[in-house]
Amino acid sequence: MKKNVELGLKNNWQQFTLLVIINAFVGGMVGLERSILPQIAEVDFAIAAKTAILSFIIVFGFTKAITNYFTGVLANKVGRKNLLVMGWVIALPLPFILIYADSWGWIVFANVLLGINQGLTWSSTVVMKIDLVGEKDRGLAMGINESAGYLAVGAVAFLTGWIAAEYGLRPYPFYLGFGFAGLGLLGSWFFVKDTEHHVAKEMTTSAVRKLKNIFWETTWKDNNLGSISQAGLVNNLNDGMVWGLFPILLAMKGFGLAQIAVIVAVYPVVWGLGQLFTGKMADHFNKKKMLFWGMFLQGVTLLLMVFAHTYSHYIVLSVILGLGTAIVYPTFLAGMADYTHPQQRAASIGVFRLWRDSGYAFGAILTGIIADTLGVMPSVGVIAGLTIFSSLIILVRMTTPPHVAVKKSDCISPEEVKAHMAGSRQLIIVDVRSAAEYAEQHIPQAINIPLATLGREIGPISKDTLIIAACGKGGGRSAEAAGLLQTLGFKESKWLCGGTFGWVN
Repeated sequence: MKKNVELGLKNNWQQFTLLVIINAFVGGMVGLERSILPQIAEVDFAIAAKTAILSFIIVFGFTKAITNYFTGVLANKVGRKNLLVMGWVIALPLPFILIYADSWGWIVFANVLLGINQGLTWSSTVVMKIDLVGEKDRGLAMGINESAGYLAVGAVAFLTGWIAAEYGLRPYPFYLGFGFAGLGLLGSWFFVKDTEHHVAKEMTTSAVRKLKNIFWETTWKDNNLGSISQAGLVNNLNDGMVWGLFPILLAMKGFGLAQIAVIVAVYPVVWGLGQLFTGKMADHFNKKKMLFWGMFLQGVTLLLMVFAHTYSHYIVLSVILGLGTAIVYPTFLAGMADYTHPQQRAASIGVFRLWRDSGYAFGAILTGIIADTLGVMPSVGVIAGLTIFSSLIILVRMTTPPHVAVKKSDCISPEEVKAHMAGSRQLIIVDVRSAAEYAEQHIPQAINIPLATLGREIGPISKDTLIIAACGKGGGRSAEAAGLLQTLGFKESKWLCGGTFGWVN
């Protein structure tokens, strides 16, 4: 292991920034198609059936999902950087195919390549950023990563829509793809460094248990990982519907191509910008609560789209839908990282992204069939209902409790704890921060069990034991941990006033 390897955003800001820029190019490749491909299907190839039009999303979704899985499986063997470079090599012919395709089959083939490109590049940048920052800033890192990607999706979707309105559907909108693929390949090949040493360093301090079966526990068997995986699938299921049917629905309502481009672009732009804030929130607030409200907000918004009519209505609803998605997207990945061991993280995230991006394909198939048989509006309504149902699964199944309000009666001072320690009272001090924070500074008598794994790691301790939860300043994670312990039967649990900093200083 390299002696100078350090974890943290500040210590690795140069590589982190480079990966953010490269992920913006990754998002730009998707944005090329976002607002105009359904119109190309109807105008250039005279395709009327919604299922046939959505075939490009079906192929893209399944290809990306499968590639995500194998990217996770191969990350430790092949290397994250090598997979990233391979993804950009595969992207090089994409703009040529989209410009010169003389049949819809070529467009579908282009989306096979796009799915492989996205699975290799986006998955690699996600895992590498998590590797670099360690435990403390995962949510922030994922917020910045996903923000860069989806801001690029929205900006390029708007730009290609505007270019198409001014100069035609082909070839000009796709010229942007040459720049994205070329710059992404050069940046990845010459400047990106692999992060295997950062993973090795984190493994020396991680307290997270290893999964016995990564695939099945991530898919469903683990309450937390399974809840996140199903929500990821449903989130992209509704995004696949928005991608494929939304432009068609807006055209049916009489909106022009330029207006459609704006409405379609607003959603991913808000989604992207919002993650700059929601990612950091995921480091401090209860992930279960964030995931529930984010999915619920999406479902209600999609339902309201059935009844919207005016341009302003759809702009407002696109903003709200973007906010709901921004709340859940970095929280998905931060949660996955919290509940998996560093050695298994890439594989577990690969399984999550397998199911999440399968949602694109399942969404396109489901919405296409419903739209062809019942109409576009019923299709939107069904997806809205599934999204609300997904939020309820999170509410019922995830084991992390809702955020606990700070109660003065649950606070215990350092002096009181020391008095108990000097007496005969049986007590344990549990530092519920990350292993990295614990290593920097902690109370000498404290053991480290991160909040994310506290429920299953607390062990067979007598329920009469006085457990003192400690964090940094006190009243945040420690108060939440005390509430969790009380629900588990440790009725005497308290949180440390002033936290570790108050005790040490």
